[in-house]
Amino acid sequence: MYKVLVIEDDVMMRDMLSMYLSEEGYSVRQAGTGEEGLQIVQDFVPDVVLLDLMLPDRDGMEVCASIRERSHVPIMILSMKSEVSERVQALKAGADDYMCKPFSMHEMTARVEALIRRSHFSTAEIASGEEAEEIDFAPIQLDAERRMLLVRGKLIETTFSEFEMMKLFLSHPGKVFSREELINTIRGFDSFVTDRAIDVHIVNLRKKIEQNPKEPRLIRTVWGFGYKYTTDHSQDND
Repeated sequence: MYKVLVIEDDVMMRDMLSMYLSEEGYSVRQAGTGEEGLQIVQDFVPDVVLLDLMLPDRDGMEVCASIRERSHVPIMILSMKSEVSERVQALKAGADDYMCKPFSMHEMTARVEALIRRSHFSTAEIASGEEAEEIDFAPIQLDAERRMLLVRGKLIETTFSEFEMMKLFLSHPGKVFSREELINTIRGFDSFVTDRAIDVHIVNLRKKIEQNPKEPRLIRTVWGFGYKYTTDHSQDND
């Protein structure tokens, strides 16, 4: 049984989410504050976290960043704010999905299912060794068990979406991916992931894997189209 943690200060909304998810077969824990939620993350070890941005004790963005520092669990933000700037800020804090209130409970559970499915499927897929030869080369490798990157021998934690993008890049070195292809890789149907969001992911990944993020040699921009991963450092960016 998959586990969901709901961090929401509105008792009615929290109970409604918990009831709906429980009926769908999930094991659900609730938290009404950010601090309580952070404690439950450690004890409960959820498969996905639903996080409200407006909490009584701590800013939801801070809670999101704190969870991301200690766990790679997929995080879905729930918020009344629909501005693009808020979504981008959530992405930078480590969120994997964003839903604006009010939202459809059916869509919410579909997104929860997708986050969990992709998280567990990709880990099992890599661990099976089916793609090991394709992605196992220096200077970047994937640690499937911990869903982290090995960057020149050092473990680097990633968000769920960053890991999926790097898995795609490493599986197809040299292939140019459009922003649309990258969007489809990390979210099949989610409006949260836009061209702008992909660019933010790329910036974050470059900070983690490039020796000089301002002059990237691994993840290269293909102007007017998208991005590619390459181990051929003999050429300048496209």
